[in-house]
Amino acid sequence: MSVPKLNRSWLLACALPLVLSACGSKGGDAARGRELYTKECAACHSLSASTENAPMHCGLFGRKAGTVPGFPYSEAMRASGWVWNEQTLDEFLTAPYLTLPGTIMGFPGFSQEADRRDVIAYLQESSKDPSQCKK
Repeated sequence: MSVPKLNRSWLLACALPLVLSACGSKGGDAARGRELYTKECAACHSLSASTENAPMHCGLFGRKAGTVPGFPYSEAMRASGWVWNEQTLDEFLTAPYLTLPGTIMGFPGFSQEADRRDVIAYLQESSKDPSQCKK
C-alpha cells in the first residue's frame, strides 16, 4: 500500500517544522552564559578552583554531584545521586532550595529558562577545556 503523493507532501510539511524545532532548540548562548555566570555565579564559584564558599565548575558535566575533593557539601547534595548534565543543572538552577531541600547553595535560581540554557551552555563548553582546571 503506498501513500498518495499529496498525503506524503502534507505529512512532510507538518512534520518538518516539529523535527527542526526539536533539533538544537535547547541549546543556549555560551557567550551570554559567561556574562551571566560572571554576574550571578562567580562571586562564589570558579571554573578553575574551589573556594571556601563553593566547589569549582571545571569538568562539571558528567561529574557526580557532591564529589569535588575538599569541599564540605551538604548531606542533601552528597546523597542526591545526581550526575551533572543539562537536565539536572536545569532542574537545580531553576530553584535550588525547592529542587534539593537542604542544599547550602546561597542562590535562589534563574527564573528565566533562557538564562539557565545560556549558563548551562557556558558550563558545558567550559567543561570541554581541561586547561580550565587547576592542576
